[in-house]
Amino acid sequence: MIRAFVAALVILFAAVGPAYAQRAVIRGLDKVTGHARDYTITVGRSVRIGSLEVIARACDRSAPEETPEVRIYVEVFDTPPVREGEEAERREIFHGWLFASSPGLSAVDHPTYDIWAVDCRS
Repeated sequence: MIRAFVAALVILFAAVGPAYAQRAVIRGLDKVTGHARDYTITVGRSVRIGSLEVIARACDRSAPEETPEVRIYVEVFDTPPVREGEEAERREIFHGWLFASSPGLSAVDHPTYDIWAVDCRS
């Protein structure tokens, strides 16, 4: 009886908590050309969008009974082009949560590229 109760509690807490995913989907926009593309990033790995390197650290989606929301925690680094003979300087331009329902809430401020959260996938 106690085992059944504990098992039911475990299932309940698993269903109520956030659903962390293994892959994050972000959309990258090149503001110069107007070209947008979706990128699927494995959590912990990086993807290049032009001169940006985007690393997804976490991706979760709200529970089905709540208001739909996708949240992706990212770190974004910029490596601008350099002159011949100089070394490339990699600098962090953003780290934080991106929200699919409010793309402007935590916007990546870059003159050429824009990124926002789209989805989380297992």
